[in-house]
Amino acid sequence: MNQNQELELVNSLESVNNIDDYSRRKYANRVLARTVAFQVIYQNDMNADSRQDLTDDFLAGELPNHEMLYKFATDLIDGVSKNLELIDSRLSQVSHNWSVERMSPIERSILRLAVYEIFYMDTPNPVVINEAVELAKKFGNKNAPSFVNGVLDRIRKNES
Repeated sequence: MNQNQELELVNSLESVNNIDDYSRRKYANRVLARTVAFQVIYQNDMNADSRQDLTDDFLAGELPNHEMLYKFATDLIDGVSKNLELIDSRLSQVSHNWSVERMSPIERSILRLAVYEIFYMDTPNPVVINEAVELAKKFGNKNAPSFVNGVLDRIRKNES
């Protein structure tokens, strides 16, 4: 598949995430932005050669006409990317008997996103942990929510 065919494919895909599936509470749309950011972080983890223009097209398709959510999602994605070594180091310190490489890609991506948000953003830790557990419920296997919760709880306790 050449580059033009890839772009046509991305542009032809319907939105994966429907904003109507998310609550209308004050910060609820951040749930959608986190979901989209997680999906990009996961894609980047699975495909290190992922092209930036495809990421941009995905974000624009998933968060159309939502400038603040788009910025929030890109801040999360860029922050994880720029701080990946430190994030993985923090995960390694608390994930007993699990190296970061041994974690499932879904759980690893959720944890990277949450650790970035805990250490680099002003979101309250309980909110970050709850959102990460919800992502694990939606995308992970049956054990993912408890694994994600346990790792993030240890990070929260170490941070205090």
